Amino acid sequence: MTTVCIPELEALDSMASGIRLPPGDTAPLTPRVRALLDTAAMRRLGRISQLGLVALVYPGAVHSRLEHSLGVYRLAIEFLKRLRNEPRFAACVGSDDASAFVAAALVHDIGHWAFCHPIEDMGLAEIPRHESLVLELISSGPVGDVLAADWRLDPGRIAALITGTATDDAGRILHSLLSGPIDVDKMDYLSRDSLHAGVPYGRNFDQPRLLASLCLDERGQGLAITEKGRTAAELMVFARYVMFSEVYWHHAVRAATGMLQRAIWILRDGLDPRALVQLDDAGFAAWITTTAAGTTAEPLVAGLFGATRRLVKRVATFDAVRRPDVHAALAGRTYEEMVGVSTRLAAVLSRRLGRAVAAETLLVDAPPAEREVEFRLEVREPGRPAAGPDWRRLEDLSPVVRSLAHQQFDDLVKRVRIFADPDTAAAISAVDDLEHLLLEVAGDRG
Repeated sequence: MTTVCIPELEALDSMASGIRLPPGDTAPLTPRVRALLDTAAMRRLGRISQLGLVALVYPGAVHSRLEHSLGVYRLAIEFLKRLRNEPRFAACVGSDDASAFVAAALVHDIGHWAFCHPIEDMGLAEIPRHESLVLELISSGPVGDVLAADWRLDPGRIAALITGTATDDAGRILHSLLSGPIDVDKMDYLSRDSLHAGVPYGRNFDQPRLLASLCLDERGQGLAITEKGRTAAELMVFARYVMFSEVYWHHAVRAATGMLQRAIWILRDGLDPRALVQLDDAGFAAWITTTAAGTTAEPLVAGLFGATRRLVKRVATFDAVRRPDVHAALAGRTYEEMVGVSTRLAAVLSRRLGRAVAAETLLVDAPPAEREVEFRLEVREPGRPAAGPDWRRLEDLSPVVRSLAHQQFDDLVKRVRIFADPDTAAAISAVDDLEHLLLEVAGDRG
């Protein structure tokens, strides 16, 4: 059996040096961690907001990717502190693996660029996923030098833990701690986003109880929990559901998201992806404002980044329970298809109303096919002494989890919405057969 012994674990217990984080935690600061934090690539994360456009609705939500990364790093050490006493974990994960995991937690968002999530969600072939940038960013330059000299680590190993491409047992286990149903990333961003947004929803789960219940799953290849953590896990599922419902998918946030995406669509031929992914928030706002000048994207960009906030207004909403036909016709469509739907609907409404409805500011927002609250997690129950523990899936044990992850979120939170410019929104909402018109243009793929 190996013994996990790394400086960060010792520093967590001694707290000789650390960085204070809201709401009152301390992230231990070892020399090698300080060396990573002082690189330009990590400092850049301090100029990129964690929630981007959410701050237009929740003005306190201006915390940075750097703050979040430090919170994830601290939780990674807490995970190791708990799991190093788990025999199967200790037999597989050594100190070098643990160091790689801690470094991966700290740099996991290093590929993030300003407002990248809504732009990545468009699925444009020319825009790289931020995860794909990690290896390049940590393999060379100052970050690569620090990892080699101070951490004695292979950047490829760290990138594999982040992207999930590691094929060895230790790599698979550690990736599940970084990206899984219960992971250091989600556990931090739920509580941190909730704190800064000024809402209680993401903090209403028992983090200490959940940490104390961590174990490996039946195959010993991923993270699971003991029966004692089941209620805490249910509360975490609920926290994630409510944060999506009330913050991440708030209707005004979706309006701002739709505006940014449409502006990028209009400007896409002039995009330089290599330059785009290097921008921080201020650089992005300056770039898109200059690029949009004189184009049909200009009012969209001005409404988001100009001196006066001007968001498109919600005209109609359709969920899978009340209007399953509309929801089924549009949910999961590609962004290009949704632009076509919006453009055709704008043309129909222009004729119906006898006034111009600009296609650029009539936005039909449809939910993606992915499940944001999917929660597949094994629970270890005591079982009979001779037979060993029983293993059950949390969703089989909990009707609450089944309902939240599937019916509640997919059917009620992920809605189809129509947004329009404030000058035409009232007139469009008064169209009595708007749903019928939407279904017609959604079915016309020409």
